[in-house]
Amino acid sequence: MKFKKLLSTAALSAVMAAGTVSAETTTIRVQSVLSDTADEVFMLKEFAKDVSELTGGSLAIEVLPAGAVVGPRDIMDAVDAGLVEAGFAWTHYWGGKHVAANLFGAPVAGAGVGMDNIAFLSWFQYGGGKELYDRLWSEMGVNVKGFMLQPVGPEALGWFTKPIESMDDFRKMRFRAPPGMVGAAYADIGVPAVAMGGGDILPALEKGTIDAAEWCCPKPDSVFGFQKVLKHYYLQGLHQVVVNADMYLNLDVYNGLTDIEKKALEVAANASLSKSMSYRIYENGKALKDLTDNHGVILEDTPAEYFTEYMAAAQNALQKAADENEFFAEVWQSQKDFADIAVPFWAGAQASNAGLGKAHADTLK
Repeated sequence: MKFKKLLSTAALSAVMAAGTVSAETTTIRVQSVLSDTADEVFMLKEFAKDVSELTGGSLAIEVLPAGAVVGPRDIMDAVDAGLVEAGFAWTHYWGGKHVAANLFGAPVAGAGVGMDNIAFLSWFQYGGGKELYDRLWSEMGVNVKGFMLQPVGPEALGWFTKPIESMDDFRKMRFRAPPGMVGAAYADIGVPAVAMGGGDILPALEKGTIDAAEWCCPKPDSVFGFQKVLKHYYLQGLHQVVVNADMYLNLDVYNGLTDIEKKALEVAANASLSKSMSYRIYENGKALKDLTDNHGVILEDTPAEYFTEYMAAAQNALQKAADENEFFAEVWQSQKDFADIAVPFWAGAQASNAGLGKAHADTLK
């Protein structure tokens, strides 16, 4: 009887403690650059759940859709000024504030050294990348603490009205490409690159304003409905082998958190890096199967000359930025030093697996 009474007292204490934690919850509003239906937002909410559970509910993350407080391009300024506690976007969006943001958000052509998204994470977590990433914000001049959450890639080359047999065919098409260094490399090889937001791509294709487009990968591409207009899909591209979506937290808000809450953000962010890759491999696989089985989409092979031309343009752009910006040069050198050690192993190990996977994929045709 006494034991049951002790249990009841413990249960009551737990309920009271839970109520106390709930009453003291700190809420961080995170405005995304995307709508609530995006896969990136789904995974951001998974991150938020982990943070809440790790902190016993003392820290809550509320995800706001694009435009809830400010426009997508104003998110970093809004976080810096404290208008909203946090933002969520791809870090290369802020390349206009500091060119080195490109090397963390979307290092063009795998930083020119063959880094894929898994190799990039190795550099980020164990090759000195995290320390440089933490310096980016002060170099950029913003009052922000960054958390890398979602590695995406490799991204598909894109969608076309007809097969491109050569780069000459590609150069005849007005092509939606990402802004910044990635799009500039397309312009350098003579592809008429046009930057526009994801929601504007399908209407532009329907009106004939552009002839071809890229956005991301099979799942997000199919959500936008590109398969309604274009049927020739090229998976192999170099432009965004690695793409990272991050959360940017106002530094004063971050400094006001407890040590446990700060650690929870770090642990949940590391978990998100792995969970996002796992989620996307399966989701993109299902989407690609649906596109080819049910929507008449034809998978095409990218012309070999694309890789040599685009890589040359990317390396020129990277070298130019390194010559003009000291911090960019430091980050890029770190990536190159890492790649000299890790890429020969990783590329060699992956080659046989890629060949085996391709052979299996061919049997499904």
